[in-house]
Amino acid sequence: MFCPATLLGRNSVSQMNRRRALQLLAALGTTGFAAACGSDTDDQATADRGPIKIGLITPQAGGFKSIGDDITNGFQLFLDLHNQRLGGHPVELLTADEGDTAKTGKAAVEDLLKKGVLALTGVVNSSVMVGIRDTVEQARVPLIGSNASPSSLQSVFYIWRTSYVLDEAGRALGRYLRDQLPSNGRIAMIMPENVGSPDVVRGFRQEFGASDPRIADPVTNTNPTSNPGKNTYVADIRKALNKKPTAVVCFYAGAAAVEFIKQLRDQFSGPVYAPGFLTEGTVLESMDRDALGIQTALNYSADLNNTSNRVFASAYRKKYQVTPTTYAMASYDAAQVLDQAIQLTGGSPNPQQVNLALGKIGQIDSPRGIWQFNQPRTPQQKWYLREVQRDGQVMSNVLINELATLG
Repeated sequence: MFCPATLLGRNSVSQMNRRRALQLLAALGTTGFAAACGSDTDDQATADRGPIKIGLITPQAGGFKSIGDDITNGFQLFLDLHNQRLGGHPVELLTADEGDTAKTGKAAVEDLLKKGVLALTGVVNSSVMVGIRDTVEQARVPLIGSNASPSSLQSVFYIWRTSYVLDEAGRALGRYLRDQLPSNGRIAMIMPENVGSPDVVRGFRQEFGASDPRIADPVTNTNPTSNPGKNTYVADIRKALNKKPTAVVCFYAGAAAVEFIKQLRDQFSGPVYAPGFLTEGTVLESMDRDALGIQTALNYSADLNNTSNRVFASAYRKKYQVTPTTYAMASYDAAQVLDQAIQLTGGSPNPQQVNLALGKIGQIDSPRGIWQFNQPRTPQQKWYLREVQRDGQVMSNVLINELATLG
């Protein structure tokens, strides 16, 4: 059978290059052909590697379900491009519903641990992440979180994150707006009263300048619900707008983002800035024209021009018929770092070996650009400015420029 690797000679192509070839072919719609293409040496090297179990924790209902779906899709796409294997081992992907509280998240983790998973991944809600910390650390099973990442999660040994730390979103945005906002401008900050909001506010004030009079007004806190009604935010928005701000900075995601923007636009037509979760994914379609012109800071944009993103975004659109999100990308990268770490452990990995190997994998060639884990086990990565613009009949987050490297 013809294989692209044979053009260079079987002994001259590394396993990593072979994987890249498989990814490229998969992106072109030739997954089955690519998966069947391999050397006898490759087959022999993985023949003795037994199946492993990976536990995926996401919300399977409620306002954050769409984010959970993206996380599931990103991880599954990596498996699709790698013959359903990580580190050469066939993968059984077990899923559990994190719910929306620390209690439900802990139950999900405990259920997966009882089933003998080698590693855990996922987790959308910051409250859940904080709530499962001790369970994960005591079990000594690595968790590669692909979304929730509150800055309060310090001094952990078994918890890694491929997403971000929330204060970084605030920092990237604060650094940008410090120079963009007119000297006589004024910002109203409106945030849900949850675990992550103080991180965003602190990071924003740190980079903007805590004593700057343009951000002197106190933060307006809103109901932290992930399933708001049509009037949930009206009174709080009115309160925040009483001082006639030039711009609004906010922090919402999922269904809450849609309702907040709709209710905000009924009272305010000026500039809106936010961490990119505000306009990420299917929520953008639901916001429709209300989202036009919103600028956001995020660690990923689907139109980034690098080889890894072209492969990832093309394959993702082909399989799911939608544009990939930062949630899907971070989950894809969670699979990628697990793949490399498990490969380093040899033929019979255990959770502790995988955890140690995660600290040795170095730089990750990611759709977001090259990144690597820093000391707190989170990415050192670039942040980007995006603006919602109309692309034909649909709304799109368009890459404007690079903001900063943080982490």
